[in-house]
Amino acid sequence: MALNILTFTAAAVPFPSKIFNHSIQPKIPLQLHFSIPISTRHLSVPQSSTQPQKYVYPDPIPEFAVAETQKFKTELLKKLSKEKETFGDELDDVVSVCAEIFNEFLHKEYGGPGTLLVEPFTDMMVALKERKLPGAALSARASLLWAQNYVDQDWETWTSKQLRQ
Repeated sequence: MALNILTFTAAAVPFPSKIFNHSIQPKIPLQLHFSIPISTRHLSVPQSSTQPQKYVYPDPIPEFAVAETQKFKTELLKKLSKEKETFGDELDDVVSVCAEIFNEFLHKEYGGPGTLLVEPFTDMMVALKERKLPGAALSARASLLWAQNYVDQDWETWTSKQLRQ
């Protein structure tokens, strides 16, 4: 094991008197010397600690996606049915569009807490507007709020049950 010594030298630089608002300036440069012993074994860094570790989210679980979509559809229908004047006879169509987009997201993208994205909910609003269905913003917002409140929690419950079996 080799022992290295690092030496640092600092010299005082005379400052202009305008900065300190007086005429006293150091005439002799001030030099400081100090040494720090360094052991080479402290300098070696294991290769694994230099690369940040990435967390890999689990793949989507199709059975979870089916069950969660059904729960979502039931709850969204219940929530939006309170707004009969907004949706009229098209409530089932609105819920079907939202559930279809949500189902696709759960099957392709959702891999547990930390993977709930806002895109499927903006996609819901766009799809509802394109199909000229009522309450696009209300439906997308209700869908997003439901998902924020339940999806991650339901995932945790689902996966913990699967581990026990």
